[in-house]
Order: sequence, then structure tokens, then C-alpha cells
Amino acid sequence: MINPKIVNFINKHHLLTLATSCENKPYCASCFFVFEQKVPCFVIATDEKTRHGSEALLNPRVAGTIALETNMVGKIQGIQFNGTFRVATVGEKMTYFKRFPYALAMNPSLWSIDIETMKFTDNTLGFGKKLEYLKSQS
Repeated sequence: MINPKIVNFINKHHLLTLATSCENKPYCASCFFVFEQKVPCFVIATDEKTRHGSEALLNPRVAGTIALETNMVGKIQGIQFNGTFRVATVGEKMTYFKRFPYALAMNPSLWSIDIETMKFTDNTLGFGKKLEYLKSQS
């Protein structure tokens, strides 16, 4: 089970940075997302012709971040995660369109990232405080 503090932070955001790697060359892209806590996974829209989309199909092991932008050290919060890229299920697609209904008009390709590990740094709980999620321990 994911710590509710992690879920609360994730649900306050809508943009993640997705990191891919192909032929030993890393790449990052920003993606709108929704979070499916039951799986758990992030659902994103991207075309398989984009660099990050095509690389994730070739190498589905991906990583990423979600960060709160702040200059105040005591308020720093952020997620680092890794997981596996795959086609989104029908239910996950419905969740995405519920949050981003305007995306329906674009008819995007939707993908999910099954979260394997996640680390939440939350300085509001104390400097450098980290909460972790490991899929194997859930």
C-alpha cells in the first residue's frame, strides 16, 4: 500500500517528467498524467512517434519525477519513480479522460507506467525525510 502522504502529493500535480533510454542515450519529456492508485500506475498520453514514446516501446523500463517548484528548502517535495511502460487499460483511459476531458478531441494514444519503486522526499516532515514504496512489499 502506498503511504497516503505520497498519494496526496501526487494527486495535487498533473505533470511528470518521463525518462527513457535507448542505445545508452537518455532522454526526458514532460507528460500530463493521472494516477491510478489501485494498480498503482501513472497514465500518460503520448504518440509512439515521439522520441520518448518510441524509446519506451523499445525499452519499457522507464523512470521519472514529479516535483513541487519552490525556493524554500523547508517546503521541498518530490517523487522519483521507476516502472514499466505499457498500453493503458480501458479503465485507465477512462480515468485519464475524466481528468482531462478536452483530450478526447485529440484522440491520444494512452499508456501506463506500472510503478515498481517510488521515493517521496518531503522536507515538510523534516529535512531530507523520505517515504518509499516498493511494489514487491505492497
